[in-house]
Amino acid sequence: MPTCTVPMHTDCVVCDASCVMRTKSDMRNSQYAIRNTRHGFTMTEMVVVIIVVSLFVLLVQANLFGLLRKNTFRAQVQDLVCTMQMAASAAAESNRRYELIIDPTEQNYILREITSPDLSQVLQEEIIVENDLSDNCRVVYIEFDDGESINDGWAKFRVGHSGWQYGGKIVLLDKKERPYSVVVNRLNRTVSLKEGDVEILKPKAKEEVPF
Repeated sequence: MPTCTVPMHTDCVVCDASCVMRTKSDMRNSQYAIRNTRHGFTMTEMVVVIIVVSLFVLLVQANLFGLLRKNTFRAQVQDLVCTMQMAASAAAESNRRYELIIDPTEQNYILREITSPDLSQVLQEEIIVENDLSDNCRVVYIEFDDGESINDGWAKFRVGHSGWQYGGKIVLLDKKERPYSVVVNRLNRTVSLKEGDVEILKPKAKEEVPF
């Protein structure tokens, strides 16, 4: 009677089962690692977003604070004084001439470098500074040391290497209607801010000088 023998591959079956078990275990570990990695990456993204949003908020606050500060009386009048001081210093160190044009009607001022013989013509390329004043800082009138007073139209302060052509004062009011004077002294070339509507020094006539 013939005998049928079937080879038993027990080792292979055990090995295959072990491989399958290891494969499933590795897959579970990989999925757990992927989930952990995805969780960490999401947290990193959230931190980055929070930092970016915080930077934007700080930037907006800084710009808003700068805008509010720029509209205060002290900041606007300080800009005006610094502009005039800058023009006087630049003219003293060179042969250039500058002109500050103040318009009480429009409540603005322009600093330009004079490059044309026609002083009445203001070229766009000559303009160095151009600022508008707000209700917190209003020009009331301008008085020159030769006695001329202007409260409507353009008032012009010209400065060259030898100093200011005319001295005078620019009277401004703050939000509480308190007067301040930007005083231009052509004798010592200084520009200063003083409280109140101050008296300015006027040059004496020749007959008033004792020598």
